[in-house]
Amino acid sequence: MPDKTPEPEIKPTQRVIKKYPNRRLYDTSTSAYVTLSEVKQLVMDGETVTVRDAKNGDDLTRSILLQVILEEEAGGAPMFSEAALANIIRFYGHAMQGFMGAYLEKNVQMFTEIQAKLAEQSQGLTPEMWSQFMNLQSPMMKALMGNYVEQSQNMFVQMQEQMQKQTEQMLGAFGIKKR
Repeated sequence: MPDKTPEPEIKPTQRVIKKYPNRRLYDTSTSAYVTLSEVKQLVMDGETVTVRDAKNGDDLTRSILLQVILEEEAGGAPMFSEAALANIIRFYGHAMQGFMGAYLEKNVQMFTEIQAKLAEQSQGLTPEMWSQFMNLQSPMMKALMGNYVEQSQNMFVQMQEQMQKQTEQMLGAFGIKKR
């Protein structure tokens, strides 16, 4: 009777990078030290990157990704204006902090999906066709942007409803009823 061992589950590739006290980053997949710009390239290539403290195993991924963003913002054409950064900072400690993070994440995901659809549908276009394609008057562009705006509005409405429920719960805890 043959041995029937279950086939191993295929997991997405995950790059584990160890951060040492001397601030060096070590890619355990390639057994080599890497720079922040190489970590950026891994992310750009779609790799799932996890950064761990080499001493205690703490997850430092967010910190390293924020460092990559900081380098990008400092070195060229920044993505965020000072006003946008100030507004993001204002949400820290605010009751809406958790909602804002989820809202930004969903919007970036929707934008990424729109970008992928545009790239897929624009393959093989001549410069003239590309110009027409990118014209906001094109029905396809209107449909893509319409879906984005609609999803964004729906997320905002959900966020408002959630905030209203939490406010009612908090007031209920103090014995105050909504009229």
